[in-house]
Amino acid sequence: MFSITVRDHVMVAHSFRGEVFGPAQRLHGATFVVDARFSRSELDSDNIVVDIGLATQKLGEVLAGFNYRNLDEVPEFAGINTSTEFLAKHIADLLAEAVHAGALGEGARGLAKIEVTLHESHVAWAGYERSL
Repeated sequence: MFSITVRDHVMVAHSFRGEVFGPAQRLHGATFVVDARFSRSELDSDNIVVDIGLATQKLGEVLAGFNYRNLDEVPEFAGINTSTEFLAKHIADLLAEAVHAGALGEGARGLAKIEVTLHESHVAWAGYERSL
């Protein structure tokens, strides 16, 4: 399997509901380093996985939708614990929509999967992998 990974970051504020979250039930900030990995079994006709420039641009656009925002106030996240795992899936799903819409070029239609990893710190991260 061939793959490329692009990286960006996002800064958010949010709070959680539930005793399991302890002090994170209070409003707090988080800065996530975000890796988006695109994979396919065979290279496209240009011998690439996907256009790195387009992948980088699209990841930035996806993250811009909630960068520097309080996720507790974003209507689409109402009533949802925006955990690191949840956000990884949300970002992966938006990138998958972009692939299906052709926003990463026609060659991207041959991608097999996308994996998104959000790094909370140098010692903890979470991710989500989905097929295309």
